[in-house]
Amino acid sequence: MLQDRTSDTIIAPTTPSGGAIGVIRLSGNDSINIVNQVFHGKDLSTQSSHTVHFGTIRSDKNQIIDEVLVSIFIAPHSYTKENVVEISCHGSDYIIQTLIQLFVKKGVRMAEPGEFTMRAYLNGQMDLAQAEAVADLIAADSKNAHDIAMNHLRGGISNDLQGLRQKLVDFASLIELELDFGEEDVSFANRDELRKLVAQIQKMIRQLMDSFKYGNAIKNGINTVIAGRPNAGKSTLLNALLNEERAIVSSIAGTTRDTIEEILNIKGIQFRLIDTAGIREAQDQIEAIGVEKTMEKINQSAILLYVFDVNELSIDDVKSDLNNLQRDGMTILVIANKIDKSNISESVFNELEYQIILTSATDKTNLETIKSKLFSFINDGQIQSDQTIISNIRHQEALQNAHQSLTDVILGMDNEVSSDFIAMDIRQSLYHLGTITGDVSVDEILGNIFGKFCIGK
Repeated sequence: MLQDRTSDTIIAPTTPSGGAIGVIRLSGNDSINIVNQVFHGKDLSTQSSHTVHFGTIRSDKNQIIDEVLVSIFIAPHSYTKENVVEISCHGSDYIIQTLIQLFVKKGVRMAEPGEFTMRAYLNGQMDLAQAEAVADLIAADSKNAHDIAMNHLRGGISNDLQGLRQKLVDFASLIELELDFGEEDVSFANRDELRKLVAQIQKMIRQLMDSFKYGNAIKNGINTVIAGRPNAGKSTLLNALLNEERAIVSSIAGTTRDTIEEILNIKGIQFRLIDTAGIREAQDQIEAIGVEKTMEKINQSAILLYVFDVNELSIDDVKSDLNNLQRDGMTILVIANKIDKSNISESVFNELEYQIILTSATDKTNLETIKSKLFSFINDGQIQSDQTIISNIRHQEALQNAHQSLTDVILGMDNEVSSDFIAMDIRQSLYHLGTITGDVSVDEILGNIFGKFCIGK
């Protein structure tokens, strides 16, 4: 996306195909005048901003293409801070494409993905974090995801970072001043105060970083695989958690040959439950493929629900399975199933080094305990509802880099390095924090960010 094309007038449909109404958006200083050339109704060039006008749009041969409502937004009071026109027409694909082609012939260019929002950012309507929140808001599929995106769009993370950066800028200025008087051995920045400030800022950065696991789970969901040996009750557990007969249940071992995936929403977190084929020595080629897929899903998942039949497996069998299934970074919850057919005591499992819940999937015993435990893996209660929550991996990486740069500041002072090295580390921290909101030069990441937007936004 080339910034020297920002003077162009751009156009794109902003509504999906197939609806009763379609909306086409134009943005650019000439957009009102260009639409006015083909609009038959009021003279748009003399109308006030934020007004809507009924009329027709006609072709160069004066043929009516459609009856429309035209909304005009005069710069700088628009989404992009440019003149913006939105045309509401009938939702026919033919009408929408005919209108777009009419304007393209008059010199309007098709917008690239995210170009309207990119212009809003470049024109100072919003910062980079707010611009990314627009895409998150469009993609939000739950209340929690909507709330996080709306908080960022309204400047939640931007306001938090602005305060942090300003404090660092103030200290960096004093250290830079010391460098100007380097030969006179003067000190303007109190090192003890700088230590306190760095510790304070690092604490705030850690709080944001710690929220990422929760925020990312809300935004993207959590892969949660249900695995175990054949006839352990995996499919029965899936059906019980979903409260519907989603998977076929049979006493015949090896019934599940392929994976079954469904969404379980627990307090706004979407757990993608994946029921898998039983893990054993495959009896035929099809079952072998199913077992292979099971292992693939386990490798891709963040949480493993290991299910076993308390009447069939010994503790040593369970330990052996868990040793084979454990993966780095994966959380395991052990489900001891079919307790309705056993008098087994929970103390029997004390030697297992995993969290365990006794249940009967058939009787739906302790299902709420399982759900509560799953949720606690994502949010242990330390994340408060009113705090800013990070859900963007780019923000998380920038925070990690900023935190490390501040650690380097402390190490530098511990080793009594010169002020120029301390100033350099502070500048690095400021840079990393600035990349989140776009307060520094970030040309190299703009195309990557806005290229993920939908056309028309």
